[in-house]
Amino acid sequence: MLITLMLVVLFILLIIGVPVGIALAGSSMLYVLISGSVPDFVVIHRMVNGVDSFPLLAIPFFILAGNLMNSAGITNRIFAFATACIGWLRGGLGHVNIIASVLFAGMSGAAVADAGGLGTIEIKAMRDAGYDIDFAVAVTAASSTIGPIIPPSLPMVVYGVMASASVGQLFSAGFIPGLLMAVALMLMVAWYAKKRNYPRDKRFSIRLLATTFKRAFLSLLTPVIIVGGILTGAFTPTEAAISACVYALILGVIVYRTLSWKRLLHVSMDTIETSAIILFIVAAASIFAWILTSNRVTEHFASLLMGMTESPILILVMLNMVLFVVGCFMETVAAITILVPVLLPIAVGVGVDPVHFGVIMVLNLMIGLLTPPVGMVLYVLSRVAGINFERCSAATLPFLFPLVVVLALITFVPSFSMWLPTLIYR
Repeated sequence: MLITLMLVVLFILLIIGVPVGIALAGSSMLYVLISGSVPDFVVIHRMVNGVDSFPLLAIPFFILAGNLMNSAGITNRIFAFATACIGWLRGGLGHVNIIASVLFAGMSGAAVADAGGLGTIEIKAMRDAGYDIDFAVAVTAASSTIGPIIPPSLPMVVYGVMASASVGQLFSAGFIPGLLMAVALMLMVAWYAKKRNYPRDKRFSIRLLATTFKRAFLSLLTPVIIVGGILTGAFTPTEAAISACVYALILGVIVYRTLSWKRLLHVSMDTIETSAIILFIVAAASIFAWILTSNRVTEHFASLLMGMTESPILILVMLNMVLFVVGCFMETVAAITILVPVLLPIAVGVGVDPVHFGVIMVLNLMIGLLTPPVGMVLYVLSRVAGINFERCSAATLPFLFPLVVVLALITFVPSFSMWLPTLIYR
């Protein structure tokens, strides 16, 4: 009964717009106060334990690295290089949008950072070139979800901590699915371009390609340093995040000289604010997840699903449906922290590797960022594009189709996710 009350209170708080971390902590504390069976020090212990993890140190550093990249003008160089590479296709800036997101994914690891940083440049460029604003917003929103799939990835770090899975294996598992997402979205853009007769934005030029590559070369080394260092074992994901920050500082302050001390202070404060919010959500969700686990809610839910069917395929379909629905209402980090203890045992029980399930979970929750009522990417882009949230949601809806197709491929063809981890680590 108390668990039901806690879940109802959480849902009501989220619906009325209470921040996710406060909603999780508030509903959990209500349970603690009413039940009277949980000592206060246990609550504090669980919150501290939730964030007392070395891999979680990667989160503030990856956020800082992404902010530094945006502030140092690195995103402009990447966008110019992507335009020279593929802007000659019909609907070229739509394809450029996706390729730029793939390149930036190797630096930020967060969909909102991609949408807020690259999105400003991409939407302005597409609007100036005569593209429909709805199309520009939809492509930008959909392509931003690639960021947390291609390594590095903040949600993968959180999942790795909660599932006791190798973050390095999770990073390598996301590489091929991220490329599949890019291909699927580019096919969607090609279909739109043909249907609406969009132009070729630039002629292909070897000289322009060489020039933009030269300008972007040092920026493009960032994902090589991060991903290459992790995959070769040169450093851990946390150390990779620190290396990315140092490299971004060198580029912004010494090489490009685009980062002033005032701007650096602003970036630092923004990073502190974002990191504090994320880590508070992790801490609050840790209490919530512990209450669910200690009351055997996870076991009852597993028994319920197993009782409905013994088919691994149907169970995976149901797990995807649960993840999709939760992703519509809950922030990614909170959803991962709460759902991993509930859903991972079920997935493992039907033979799904924890690393494989991590990719399934993160991709599902990325799709949730494009769906109301809690679509964070949509809120960011509605402000960037100057259109209302409802219009932004409607424009993005068709682009959910290729992402759902990729999700189905990844779910039912494990080799897409597991080939690289098996090759490198096992």
